[in-house]
Amino acid sequence: MPSVDSNNIFQQNKAQILKRKIIDTTGCLLYKGDRSVSIMKETAKLKERIIEESLKLFSVKGYTNTSTTDIIEAAGTSKGGFYNHFKSKEQLFREMLSTARKIWRERNLYKIDDEPRPLLKIQKLLENYRDRYLADSKNFPGGCIFVNLAVELSDQAPDLAKEVNTGFIRLGKMIKRFLDDEKKSGGISKSVDTESASNMIFSGLLGACVLYTSDKSKKRLNSTINSLIAYLHGIDSKG
Repeated sequence: MPSVDSNNIFQQNKAQILKRKIIDTTGCLLYKGDRSVSIMKETAKLKERIIEESLKLFSVKGYTNTSTTDIIEAAGTSKGGFYNHFKSKEQLFREMLSTARKIWRERNLYKIDDEPRPLLKIQKLLENYRDRYLADSKNFPGGCIFVNLAVELSDQAPDLAKEVNTGFIRLGKMIKRFLDDEKKSGGISKSVDTESASNMIFSGLLGACVLYTSDKSKKRLNSTINSLIAYLHGIDSKG
């Protein structure tokens, strides 16, 4: 049997491994087969970071007063890094809006399906809005971004304002649907006008947001939300 030069085999394998080695942008050792995966991850992280920082800036400064340079600096990237992901600030705005809506749903619809009655779902929505959404200063340091943008863009960019307002329309319809379902089950009196009731709750919710954004008074916020919850208890036939 011919002798096996184990050292020679080791050196050959080592040479083959070294040919495949690369160093990524973070200094981690990778192989060529992993390079595309690493680049894709870094690219996704950068895009996510740009969206997150733009959300914060739009919340505080507004869309018009936030420049692409502001966003680039906040995200710690370059013009090339920005425009590799977004053709324009307007495109970024639309993707940011999608992210903001996702956060809104996560915060405000939290455990809402655990409630056994539609009326209690509305109460849970109100509590979540106060405790989980408006309290989220990390993502929305300037308060509810939807209210802020709707006011700012109504005259300056009607098309963008219209996209923002679709969320308000859906929220109003959801509240009315819960009230209608509660009415059908006998939970509230047939004399209750669900259209007027949903408008009142919706307006109260937005009013609480505007006031809290302006003065950051938790006492006033609690008072407003508690008043809306008291209204629900007042029309509750099963309560």
